[in-house]
Amino acid sequence: MAYLRRAAAALIIIMFQLLSLSNAHNITKILAKNPDFSTFNHYLSATHLADEINRRQTITVLAVDNSAMNSILSKGYSLYTIRNILSLHVLVDYFGAKKLHQITDGSTSTASMFQSTGSATGTSGYVNITDIKGGKVAFGVQDDDSQLTARYIKSIFEKAYNISVLHISQVLTSPEAEAPTASPSDLILTTILEKQGCKAFSDMLKSTGADKTFQDTVDGGLTVFCPSDSAVGKFAPKFKALSAANKTALVLYHGMPVYQSLQMLRSGNGAVNTLATEGNNKFDFTVQNDGEEVTIETDVVTAKLTGTLKDQEPLIIYKIDKVLLPREIYKAVKASAPAPKSSKHKPKNAEADEDADGPSADAPSDDDGEVADDKNGAVTVTRNNVLVTAIVGLCFGVWLM
Repeated sequence: MAYLRRAAAALIIIMFQLLSLSNAHNITKILAKNPDFSTFNHYLSATHLADEINRRQTITVLAVDNSAMNSILSKGYSLYTIRNILSLHVLVDYFGAKKLHQITDGSTSTASMFQSTGSATGTSGYVNITDIKGGKVAFGVQDDDSQLTARYIKSIFEKAYNISVLHISQVLTSPEAEAPTASPSDLILTTILEKQGCKAFSDMLKSTGADKTFQDTVDGGLTVFCPSDSAVGKFAPKFKALSAANKTALVLYHGMPVYQSLQMLRSGNGAVNTLATEGNNKFDFTVQNDGEEVTIETDVVTAKLTGTLKDQEPLIIYKIDKVLLPREIYKAVKASAPAPKSSKHKPKNAEADEDADGPSADAPSDDDGEVADDKNGAVTVTRNNVLVTAIVGLCFGVWLM
């Protein structure tokens, strides 16, 4: 009976995690209720900052009205520089109206999204918040001058400890945020890879001609998973044995046609498409996260993210410890049945590495669709709610036994 109650408690916890999916905030909808912030709202979407804000569980947005936005729009900044400036207005902590007046010692500094871009030097990506005389609150970028250039006006929206949207008087800027930022067309992928210790993978891109597909995708958003040089070197003999078409498909399999920051990858699990996805050829893999660790599972091999080589939206490049092997080319590994307790032999490890399987054929495998359908992650929140309702009834029934 105690076991059943523990199981019921665990299911209840899962229930609340599922329900939390329906409680996610949407900064675009929040700001859309007030036309005075339409320009700020537009640029949050245009720079993709809105997507990043919506994926954060704890966030504070310092919004400025249309007239204040003119101060930066009149300077002719590129969209990518505007993103850096607006990143200063997204604090990675929660500050509601009440908390602003309860700051310890009357002043504090907190990191903004700009601090995580790698473009902020020193503490230039931190924002100083000070509760000044008369109950007023001021904001400023924490640089050498630490000038408090903006004032708190009012709270627009608050959901305690989740998201706060505050109206401030003017745009926060810094020399680092205003510095010219390269456009996607200036980001030459193969050059970046070679400078970041991924020359072997860069050579694979060039040899297959896939480098053009990757480069043409950058403008719309691109996530690249680059195997280390040692991983590519180990895999090289098998790569040479593939047909030209499968070589190209395997290389394209290491790219996603969308920008996915590390925070985005950590925020959810599920199957995702790749640059190799086309028609009935799914060529998808599953992103799994466990705390800070993110892995890529292909049903043939599991690779771990070991670092971020470049993060400049719309391009992000991760380093992984293995070459990704699609099940459309290589045989999927099936978990072995557990060995009897009396057996002295351990079950064969179900996780494959680059040496586990050779090419099954140049054509995609016949059972690919069934595997992919089981992992497509297409269950909606509405369907989850129906499932949760059933689980709740079962759990409480067990609990009362």
